[in-house]
Amino acid sequence: MKLLPEFEKLKTITGVGDILALTIALETGTISRFPKVGNYASYCRCVSSQRLSNGKKKGQNNRKNGNKYLGWAFVEAANFTKRYCSDARRFYQRKAAKTKEVVAIKAVSHKLARAAYFVMRDRVDYNSKKAFA
Repeated sequence: MKLLPEFEKLKTITGVGDILALTIALETGTISRFPKVGNYASYCRCVSSQRLSNGKKKGQNNRKNGNKYLGWAFVEAANFTKRYCSDARRFYQRKAAKTKEVVAIKAVSHKLARAAYFVMRDRVDYNSKKAFA
């Protein structure tokens, strides 16, 4: 298997080691197939998919669409990131105070998915100040 050049850049993300970086790189494939960061976050199952009408929930649309392995990888990375990155920990604690802890972890994983998109697309190092500003 040939390693992609994005693999080394993914390892700069706090909480992402060899296994998670390999999982993210291989499950994503070529990043150019996602035109925007929102499309990538949706593919990683990091956003909710529900329909609202007049403030009332009318369905969950295709909540099983996307890549479940990327969803798992970003939740695992979020758990490690909140442990070792002070910016992520502060963001997590703010979210957990307002909502449930599971929702806060999912919010951190969404931030990491967005950061991973730009890390892979632009081939730059991860910056926690930009991700959790």
